[in-house]
Amino acid sequence: MSGGLRVRRAAVLGHPIAHSLSPVLHRAAYAALGLEGWRYDAIDVTEEQLPQFVRELGGSWVGLSLTMPLKQTVIGLLDHIEPLAEVVGAVNTVLVQAGGSTPVLTGANTDVHGLVTALGEGLGSTAPVAGRTAAVLGAGATAASTLAALAQLGCATPVVHVRAVSRSGSLLRAAHRMGVEPVVRTLDTAPAAIVRADVVVSTLPPHAADALAVELLAAGARPAGVLLDVAYDPRPTALQAAWVALGGVAVPGERMLLHQAAEQVRLMTGRPGPVEAMSAALEASLTDTAHG
Repeated sequence: MSGGLRVRRAAVLGHPIAHSLSPVLHRAAYAALGLEGWRYDAIDVTEEQLPQFVRELGGSWVGLSLTMPLKQTVIGLLDHIEPLAEVVGAVNTVLVQAGGSTPVLTGANTDVHGLVTALGEGLGSTAPVAGRTAAVLGAGATAASTLAALAQLGCATPVVHVRAVSRSGSLLRAAHRMGVEPVVRTLDTAPAAIVRADVVVSTLPPHAADALAVELLAAGARPAGVLLDVAYDPRPTALQAAWVALGGVAVPGERMLLHQAAEQVRLMTGRPGPVEAMSAALEASLTDTAHG
């Protein structure tokens, strides 16, 4: 790298962040695209630290990836927010553009793209099919993105299974903004319901669906649809393993991670994300972790 080469910076922010695979994906993309002088880091940033971090962004920055718990916290710190991110109420991507004395920050959501594309791999097509039935596990920011993705896939009335119905207000407000009409039920009703759905997305944290997996195996019913468990640690998750053991089709959670990152690369660099190179790097990293 020559001394005069301009450095362009991007990073994934979150707390905790050490486990993030975003650096693997983005660095692989930069290498495949021949982008010299581009660097991508993982930085531990809490909700309390985020405002100061954003204020101190300099001209070398091109973008930020955001993971929990920052996807909603960041919204009030932005200059602009793209319509999809605004409707969903969750920003996982910030584009940093030069704008006079301070950069201009635009919030976007690539989680929806990642979900639609990953589910399309399991369904065989991303074309909407009216009347598809869907079930969602969880009520956080990723669940809101999931509702938007399901709407694109033809599922406008999904059933959402949550631990406590009283805590689903934010998700229901997001659903109302996007014209989706979910039915909210408690998580204990999920085992009997999800095996009948065309599409099932679990947005629960790692291991939170393990008990559900045990119940599915005990019941023994063959799943009718496609499962995407956004968790990918362990790999496969207990829920994914149970689903496949019962004869269902499952999409690994890392496929959603891959496709949302590829879209981030496109937005930050202006060039299509090299999915194959990113996928190979991700697979190698996950395999190394499993064998480590």
